Amino acid sequence: TFKYNKILILDQFTTRLLSSCCKMSNLMSEGITIVEDLHKNREPVPEMKAIYFMRPTAECIDKFIDDFKPKPKYKAAFVFFTDYCPDDLFDKMKKNCAKHIKVCKEINISFLPLEAQVSVSGDAFKSLYSPNSKDRDQTLETIANQIVTLCATLDEYPGVRYKKDSANGNKLAELVDNKLARHYELDDNSKKKGKTPALLLIVDRALDPVSPVLHELTYQAMAYDLIPIKDNTYEYDTLKDGSKKEALLNEEDELWVKLRHMHIAEDLAVGADADGQKVKDPMRTLLPVLLHPHDTTDKIRAVLLYIFSLNGTTAENLNKLIQHVKIEEESGYILNWKHLGVPILSTPSMFSFRKPSRRDRSDQETYNVSRWTPVIKDIMEDAVENKLDVKDWPYQSECPSAWNGSRAVSARQKHKGSSPDDLRSGSRLIVFVLGGVSYSEMRCAYEVTHANKSCEVIIGSTHILTPRGLLEDIYNLGKQPMESFNIEDKP
Repeated sequence: TFKYNKILILDQFTTRLLSSCCKMSNLMSEGITIVEDLHKNREPVPEMKAIYFMRPTAECIDKFIDDFKPKPKYKAAFVFFTDYCPDDLFDKMKKNCAKHIKVCKEINISFLPLEAQVSVSGDAFKSLYSPNSKDRDQTLETIANQIVTLCATLDEYPGVRYKKDSANGNKLAELVDNKLARHYELDDNSKKKGKTPALLLIVDRALDPVSPVLHELTYQAMAYDLIPIKDNTYEYDTLKDGSKKEALLNEEDELWVKLRHMHIAEDLAVGADADGQKVKDPMRTLLPVLLHPHDTTDKIRAVLLYIFSLNGTTAENLNKLIQHVKIEEESGYILNWKHLGVPILSTPSMFSFRKPSRRDRSDQETYNVSRWTPVIKDIMEDAVENKLDVKDWPYQSECPSAWNGSRAVSARQKHKGSSPDDLRSGSRLIVFVLGGVSYSEMRCAYEVTHANKSCEVIIGSTHILTPRGLLEDIYNLGKQPMESFNIEDKP
């Protein structure tokens, strides 16, 4: 609809968003010749029209107004917001710049589509779990808005359930359900949308502390655990002349799409039975794999996995473990898990914390290491089979009883390496994990989708976790009172 020679102006979040799904050549083919940063000083180009793609925040609106007062930098503005623009900000923009705005539209995409079935909204770990957090409610509001835009993009109006005893999960489920109701009362057709055969599950990180800490033996998880990968790009030295090159790991890389979930079962398979049977004592499996004589991080991870397997340990035993790892001054790596609701010290009241029951997978293929199955895979499978216990997973809003059933969903964008077309009919399960999701949990969405061809599973979260990154996040929870920040502005 636009002619050539347009300027595209982005904020920090929309820059990441576009980078995750298109290249500069794609933009140029649509007539974009210049891409600019909203928050940086820019030279006026009064003969060109500008497309603004930005979040509806006070900071972005102020920057936009500055572009047209006292003198316009561009011939006209076409404004696209990632999600709903609050009335006060919309009125402020209209009052100051109405004559310059040719288009103003909300397009409902305030999340990052990282893979075919994976999306993230923005790192909010400290806001959610720090005992000193001053903006937890604001952060949950932002996350709720982002989940609503994901549902709107998928054209789904799901029923909402959450994990009982998760205060953050309960609050988020309520916010999302209310915002979805408002969104679908105000759709473009001025027609109220009914519930679709979809289910949104709100899961808290405390449900499964093991998966993001465990050294995952798959291509994707090990790559991010062991290789310094930033923004899906890693740098390597060539053998020929020692020069540095970069490789991009995304949906366009067919080898990456094919291998990212394959098991690596070679020399790393130390410490498991030769037949690949599970070892009952987790330490016998974990110590040879995770304990390195010079790597404190791996020792911390092994200690945590030991504590998680016991559902907490005694203060005396915990002190001995901390001394053994020599982290007396950094004990927060272990102790701060309590802020997530994960039991570290066993107490007489521990009966109130119940580990989730696990599915029997003894008949499934194993490798020569004991394979941990993330708890979230059990949850996904139970949800698809309508077996989630209502006592553990209360309804914030009801969804159709034949949820895992029959309708064909609207056409979706096809991705290289994605599932066959028959996986794209049926219903959707959307799982959102508060506090971050691990690569092993992302893999579960693909596995359950392939196993249950009538249902597509999409997993979303605030951010993606690596074991080392999570440990730093946990450690930082105990630091001094935090300053308030907007999760969308965090790099």
